[in-house]
Amino acid sequence: MSINLSSAAAAQFDAEVKHAFQTAGKLRPTVRTRTGVVGDTHYFRKMGKGLANQKASQSDVTPMDISHSKITCTLENWLAPEYTDIFDAAEVNFDERVELAQTIAGAMGRRMDQLVLDNLTAGTTIANGGTNMTLAKIAQTSRVLNDAGVPSGDRVMVCSAQAIEKMMNTSGITSADYNALRVLMSGQIDTFMGFNWVMMESRTEGGLAKAANIRDCFAFHKSAVGLAIGIDISTEVNYVPAKTSWLSTGKMKSGAATIDSDGIVKVQIDESA
Repeated sequence: MSINLSSAAAAQFDAEVKHAFQTAGKLRPTVRTRTGVVGDTHYFRKMGKGLANQKASQSDVTPMDISHSKITCTLENWLAPEYTDIFDAAEVNFDERVELAQTIAGAMGRRMDQLVLDNLTAGTTIANGGTNMTLAKIAQTSRVLNDAGVPSGDRVMVCSAQAIEKMMNTSGITSADYNALRVLMSGQIDTFMGFNWVMMESRTEGGLAKAANIRDCFAFHKSAVGLAIGIDISTEVNYVPAKTSWLSTGKMKSGAATIDSDGIVKVQIDESA
């Protein structure tokens, strides 16, 4: 095998990783995303609420003085490298490229999800109350967001597999008498009570924080959380003579921040219940 990987092979590998990345992460489509960010910092803009007022005849108008603020989002560099030993593979064959691409893409996708989870600041916390995920907690979460004037569309509920299991055992969700969605047939909850549900599995990166039996789940509106991307996922393949191996590296520069905590609710659940 030549120590110089052809440009065609490198380009093919790069395309495969990008394609796999689209299915690796879960939270990128659920938050406000800005790409092509230059530098280590991005500012998300937040505009306050306006208040209509009356105007007397012939008088000057009174400006609403809408507040404007900027939310700082710090971008960080992340790498996902892996070696391919030339003695273990005579060439970078198709199967090996696919498997390696999926591994790199999965690592980058999970890390991007974790950036979002680690930067969620909730305006309201619903205590666990010694119960797992319940209809009452979902209804309370919806009420909190409604009362804050959060739009009904683009709402997301990120929860654990334990929470999904409890919901699958709740007749108010699985019974056709209460819910038109055939949850038991699909084996998953996609949308319910105005939320798009995202199940976050246990992850080495951290996933949803858990202390003892108490797990933090989050409900939020898409515009309440910002994700800034300076370098979207990209790859490069280099031969390292000292290792007699190919080094395949996935790279990205990204960061996340809470834009409006009023649009985020922390829902704590007791996974032992």
